Order: sequence, then structure tokens, then C-alpha cells
Amino acid sequence: MRNDMRALVKDRPAPGLAFSAQPVPEIGPDDVLIRIHKTGICGTDIHIWNWDEWAERTVPVPLITGHEFAGEIVEIGRNVTELELGQRVSGEGHLIGHSSRQSRAGKFHLDPETRGIGVNEPGAFADYLRLPAFNVVPLPDAVSDDIGAILDPLGNAVHTALSFDLIGEDVLITGAGPIGIMAAAVARHVGARHVVITDVNEDRLKLAADVTDLRPVNVSREDLNDVVAELGMAQGFDVGLEMSGNQRALDQMVEALVMGGRIALLGIPPGKSPVDWSRIVFKAITIKGVYGREIFETWYKMIAMLENGLDVSRVITHRFPVADYAEAFEIMASGKSGKIVLDWRD
Repeated sequence: MRNDMRALVKDRPAPGLAFSAQPVPEIGPDDVLIRIHKTGICGTDIHIWNWDEWAERTVPVPLITGHEFAGEIVEIGRNVTELELGQRVSGEGHLIGHSSRQSRAGKFHLDPETRGIGVNEPGAFADYLRLPAFNVVPLPDAVSDDIGAILDPLGNAVHTALSFDLIGEDVLITGAGPIGIMAAAVARHVGARHVVITDVNEDRLKLAADVTDLRPVNVSREDLNDVVAELGMAQGFDVGLEMSGNQRALDQMVEALVMGGRIALLGIPPGKSPVDWSRIVFKAITIKGVYGREIFETWYKMIAMLENGLDVSRVITHRFPVADYAEAFEIMASGKSGKIVLDWRD
């Protein structure tokens, strides 16, 4: 193993990332060292690239970024007994504490001490990643490195989609980004009756229809009420999955839901948004905020679904060698792509 490695680093408080040599991480007794094969570019990575207000107050500089990855274990700490050299893995990028009530109760995804790789701690946009063995998720042969590299956002989609029982239900998804599209695929896989996804980006709506069986709706051209009538729904949608972070989309969702409808909220609107709480109260709507993945129940369920026929492979629209990272980021930021995967193998 070489003494240094390639990495994408937020090296200064300004837009962009630097592709530079960094020391290979040294692992502790409870860690593993992972040789990265593939990484996915996330919306969070775009925020860090752009160095927006959120990134400026959140991300320390310098920092190796990236948190979506697949690779193989090349070094194991002395206390690690259940993992093997050469094992193909992905991993949970949320590093938890162990002293909070939530963590001690096994509700790891609710731990207030959580820190994220590639956001608060050194990340996966590098040849090597140090990760606590606790966070490692082995990959079965049925899950390729490409899919392994997008399990983090797929986990967000699975956590959101499985927040409520979807069997036989009519589901409205607002936001046809990669996570919204994957949530639609999950909803169909687990037995939703009708799945409708809304956006104003025609490219992403076409991608959504290519990935899974759903009804795409460009809300700048079509009335959602007409779609409800077209699909023969008597009252409206049973479940809403809000992925856009757009207040108008949430307002449309509230109006399109049945009395007693349920919303899982993953999208994050910028700043503070006005909410007509009277409509939510009088329609008796349940809203659940969703953060990350349930550690590790979501991982178990999504890998089981992938082994049982869930196919999200077409949500990956571009693949680049890591040397072409700038072009990859440019395409991702344009909104004219699905997931983009970087290849770190020599």
C-alpha cells in the first residue's frame, strides 16, 4: 500500500474541490481501511462544491469530501473479528455517539451526536477511507459496486417510502430527483397501487418513467386534479413522499391528499417557509420528518429488496473516471442527470 492517496478536498472556503495527494488514513483497533472502488455524487456534495451558506457554516476546511461509496477492505483493526480482508463493502456514513438515550436504546439514526463522513469528518472521495467497523455494510454478490456506491441515497428513499404502509395505496411523490425516483421504485416494489411523481424538470420526469412504472406529471403543464381523475381515485392520494424541498410542492401535496392522509418529509426547503397549518389540521394529516437511514434496519431492507428484484440501476445515468470529476460535478449541478458514479480504480 502506498503512503499517499488521491483525494477530492475542500481545501479553501470557496467554490470547487482540489484533486490532491493526501496521507492514507491510519486506522484504530476498531476500524477498517477500505480501498474505494466507486463513489456517488450527492446533492450535499454539490452544496459543498458551491460553498453555499449551509456548507460555509457546516464543513470544516480542509476536508476530504464524499459519503457514497463501495470498495473492499484492505486493513482490519485488531479488535475487528466479523469482517475479512478483501470483503466488498459499503457503509453507513453517519458516525454516531454512544452516550445519548437514543443511541443506548438502539435508535442510532436519532443520535444527536451524529457526525457525517465527507461533511464533518474525512470522507470517501479518496483512494482509501477509514471507517469504524460498526458502520461497515458487507455487499452480497447480487449488489454491484455501482449500486453499492448509491446505497446511501437509496437508503434515504427506502426510509422515506417505508415510513407508512404502501400496499394498495395511491402514492404522490414530489420531486423527481434521484432519491424521489428511487422512492417511486420502492413504492411499486412493495405494492403501491398508483404512483405519481411531480416535477418541472422534463429530463428527470422522463428518467423517472424509465426507471419504474409510474405516472410522471409536469406540474407546470398539467393539473394534478386531472391526473387524480384520470387514475380513478375517488378522493385523492393516501400517502405523500415530499422529496423536493419546494414549498409549493408541499402545498400541492396537502391539497391532493385524502382526509387522514400521511406525508413523509425528506426534502429540505431553503430558510423558513410559510405553512397553512389549518389545512393540515382540518384534513387530519400526519407528517413525519425523515433523516438519513434507520441504522441498520434500512440497510437490511434495501439489500433484501435488491436481492429480490428491486432494480434502480437505470437511475445511474453517467459514469466517469475520477480524473474527470469536474465534468461530473458540472453535469450533476445542471439537473440533467440521475446519479453519477466516479470510478477510483486505477
